[in-house]
This record gives sequence, structure tokens and C-alpha cells, in this order.
Amino acid sequence: MTVSETWEVEDAAPREDVARLRGQYLDLLRSTLTFSLWDGRDGTAWTPRPAVRRLADLFSRHAGVELVKTSSGLRGDGRDWPRLAHTMTGARRMECLQECVERVLLDEVPGDLIETGVWRGGSCILMRGVLAAYGDTTRAVWVADSFEGLPPPDPARYAADAGDTHHRNRALAISLEEVRDNFRRYGLLDGQVRFLKGWFRDTLPTAPIDRLAVLRLDGDMYESTSDALTSLYPKLSPGGFCIVDDYGAIEGCRAAVDDFRARTGVREEMTRIDWTGVYWRKEQ
Repeated sequence: MTVSETWEVEDAAPREDVARLRGQYLDLLRSTLTFSLWDGRDGTAWTPRPAVRRLADLFSRHAGVELVKTSSGLRGDGRDWPRLAHTMTGARRMECLQECVERVLLDEVPGDLIETGVWRGGSCILMRGVLAAYGDTTRAVWVADSFEGLPPPDPARYAADAGDTHHRNRALAISLEEVRDNFRRYGLLDGQVRFLKGWFRDTLPTAPIDRLAVLRLDGDMYESTSDALTSLYPKLSPGGFCIVDDYGAIEGCRAAVDDFRARTGVREEMTRIDWTGVYWRKEQ
């Protein structure tokens, strides 16, 4: 065995150790963000019928009792609105997001990472965690949200959003301060995390982003999805990934994606992740 071959053997063990530790860290991060580490013990806060809401409020206020509906099996697929988890995204979509970020790092696809519509920030936290695990200090993670919930529908401009009620759900209005604090809890709040606060129609067209390697859309509505694609897809580098969280679950989102792809001539094959998530890799 030559000296160079000996060095290669000796160097291989540390590289294997680094890969193993990196994998363990990211597995733990995903499991914590989704709360799957606790075997489905999360659940959804119960919203009682109006007839018993006052009684439930009294219980909560005076006895400190919160009624929680368990959601066994739903957390893994991301079919619930969890009480504790930092993301609604299910396990497979989180795994896919990690794989996409790792792929652009390994292939050296230029650009930052962004999610449009972040709720408690879990998917963005995972993206920042992947960068940390791979020692990438050059890319930013952009966290784009109104941090006030979703906009009221504008059916005159976006007929597909007529009757949409997302704006009435205050559980979707997570403050910027809470999302920042969630990043801090994981030790991932630093200068590589950039926040874009406001409606997408106002913030995304002028966002100071040169190039993107991963574009993750979670805006639910036709308007939010269309605004994100129109402003950001031209910045997605060849080899970058476009991921859509709500394609299978919300008709308005699906229509916005299909209309954009038809209008702009996007021909890349769409890959289904699970019951609702899809992605494609940009070729040119």
C-alpha cells in the first residue's frame, strides 16, 4: 500500500463519520419540526360548536384546560393543523425538501433558498439546517410571509379564489416575532436568514434576490401562488427545484400552477411527492 493510498483510507473514516453525524442531525431536526419524534402525541386544538364554546372557554380560562383532538396517522402525511409542531408539512414532503436542498448543494446549483408562506417557519428552519450541516455559508434562506395570515380573496382579478376563507382563520396568522423565535430555538437564527414581511404582490417583485436554487411555494390561494411564480420563477437557476406544497389539496393553488406553466411554456415533468405536494427540476 502506498503512502497516498494509506492517506485515502485514513481520510475515509472521518468523511463517513461526518456523513453519519450530518444524517443523524437532519433526521432529528425533521422529526422535531414535525413533532413526529413524539409518536403522534401532538393533535389539533378542539374548536367546539357555538352552543358549547362559552363553556369550553371557561374551562380554558379558569381551569387551564385545553381540549385537544388527537390526529393519529395524520401528522405523517401532513393532513392536520398541528397544535405544537413547527410545520404542517408531512414527513415525506420534509424529506423531499431536504433532498432537493442537498441536491443543489452537491450539484453546485447557484442561488438562495426561499419559501413563500411559512406559517411557523418549519420548512425554512429545515433548509437553514441543511445549509448548516453542509457548512454552506454563502446562501441565504428567505422567509416570505405576511405574518398576518392570508389576504382576502379578490375574485375580480382571481376568479379561482372566489369564496376562499383562509383569511378568516387566525390560526394561520403567525407573527414575525414567533417565527424568528422558532429559528432561535434551533440555534439557526443568523445573518443567512432573511425575512420578507408583507403581501407577496408587494414584497416579491422587488425582493433583493439575484438567483434561487430552491423555490418552495405554500401560499394556498391562486393569488399567492401566482404572485410567487411570476416574481420568482424567472430567478430559479437551471438545475434548481420548484416545490409546491398545496397542489393536490387546494384547487386554487393547482389552477395557478397549471396556468403559469401553460402561459410561460414550462415543460418539465411534475413529480408527485405525496397526496398534495409536487415538484419539478428546472432544465433551462
